[in-house]
Amino acid sequence: MASFKIFSQSDMLNLVNIRKGEIKLGERVAYYDQQETISIDSLKQSSAKFVLLGIPEDIGVRANYGTGGADTAWKPTLKAFLNLQQNPFLKGEDILVLGEFEISENPSTDVTELRNAVKEIDDLVFPIIQTIVLSGKIPIVIGGGHNNCYPIIKGASLAKGEAIDVLNIDAHTDLRDPSEGRHSGNGFSTAIMAGFLEQYRIFGLHENYISEAQLNFIAANKRIKATYFDNLLSNGEDLPSVLQILLKDVKLPLGLEIDLDSITGILSSAATPTGFSLNEVRQLILTAQKEFCYLHLCEGAMQLIDGRREETIGKTIAYLISDFIKALRPRNVEQPSS
Repeated sequence: MASFKIFSQSDMLNLVNIRKGEIKLGERVAYYDQQETISIDSLKQSSAKFVLLGIPEDIGVRANYGTGGADTAWKPTLKAFLNLQQNPFLKGEDILVLGEFEISENPSTDVTELRNAVKEIDDLVFPIIQTIVLSGKIPIVIGGGHNNCYPIIKGASLAKGEAIDVLNIDAHTDLRDPSEGRHSGNGFSTAIMAGFLEQYRIFGLHENYISEAQLNFIAANKRIKATYFDNLLSNGEDLPSVLQILLKDVKLPLGLEIDLDSITGILSSAATPTGFSLNEVRQLILTAQKEFCYLHLCEGAMQLIDGRREETIGKTIAYLISDFIKALRPRNVEQPSS
């Protein structure tokens, strides 16, 4: 049975490497009372603006014929993030670490069974996201597969009382046919058809991995626009400037999705030898100049079920989380003299 585990202060401190003379984020982040049910009023009692939570599952990826392992990114990410330095650039008091969804492993190889399980995950995730957004806070969600974009979008949309817009930095559209059953490849098409997603923007789409059916779907839907990674390569344009052009007609509320398989050198089911560098994606986050209503980082893995490992995934995602917080909470910090 799937459920949500609320983290205690001791849960977080157990992950922190305490060092004399230093303060780590994990020593200052806010935490939620485990005796309380997750509610709007209780969340409002915290002064933190951001709420961090994990969805450690790979069922959606495997339901899309992918390689399992997306469930392994969350724990190293949490440890890496909690061990960042508390300083004027980043303060733990801005972040409430809520907890994680406890989703039972499903070893089945039957695609129909896996896709039915993804629907159950949808129903588990969206009410938590809805409650967080209704409390006036910004969820930062670490996956997990990209199937979870749908319940996140649904929860944010229900909280805002309107369909939301989304920017997805991704090599793929994730616009496969919802009639296939739920999986990591049709979260956005499902959200569009359900009326929760209005304007959808894809940045970094790869020409080699978009089917003709998806091209036709985009052509027939004026709410979807994409910037191809191939064009970015051939034109040599400034990435932040091109992103601003893509976003010129989006509105708030606006969500931010980052599929880690858009970044070279990141372990994922669809790991790519060509794509954005980590620094380029960091730059896009820091210069987007948009008041995003949520962040979803997905598809990364520390270990895939085929044995491949990537020990730095936690640090990678921790950088992206901290960049997002800094971009939405800019601080005028005097730089130390050289």
